Amino acid sequence: QVQLVESGGGLVQAGGSLRLSCAASGRTFSMYAMGWFRQAPGKEREFVAAISRSPSNTDYADSVKGRFTISRDNAKNTVYLQMNSLKPDDTAVYYCAAKYRGSGYYLTHIEDDYNYWGQGTQVTVSS
Repeated sequence: QVQLVESGGGLVQAGGSLRLSCAASGRTFSMYAMGWFRQAPGKEREFVAAISRSPSNTDYADSVKGRFTISRDNAKNTVYLQMNSLKPDDTAVYYCAAKYRGSGYYLTHIEDDYNYWGQGTQVTVSS
């Protein structure tokens, strides 16, 4: 069983920055791909970013490219999402997800490909 615990959410003004963290426990973190998704009020959950096992290839939604950076620290079993130049449209609950099946080198935007999820952390960007 894998447990994911997100932290780092909060309230920030437009143009500001936040760093989300997701601590994983239970299995060999370094071998698996990880992702971040978000869900805004009244909208479906959407893909934000993903990172593979080392050498840690990354992929981003078009809406966050150039502003968000996903990274991982395998020694700490943690994945991060650095969010810069935040916009009110980034307001959402952000979820960490783990793809503990298939190839750890494969990056995917599809929710069903991820088999473990955190509880979510709220990010609110004020204008």
